[in-house]
Amino acid sequence: MWETCSVQLNVRLPRDVAAQAEEVQKTDPEFLSRVVLYGLTRRSIYRHLRERNEATPPAPSTEMPATTR
Repeated sequence: MWETCSVQLNVRLPRDVAAQAEEVQKTDPEFLSRVVLYGLTRRSIYRHLRERNEATPPAPSTEMPATTR
């Protein structure tokens, strides 16, 4: 699959969400790891698509110009 390495993340969460994250980390660390990987993957894809869209020149308009009175 992929070559992996460990990282230390520090995030600021609302207290109730932080408590849930700590509980999940204790009971099912693999699930929490997958959730973080999913979120980072989505962000990476979004950024890639946004950068590609910004680099692409706009297509010429096929609309007819509005007539003036």
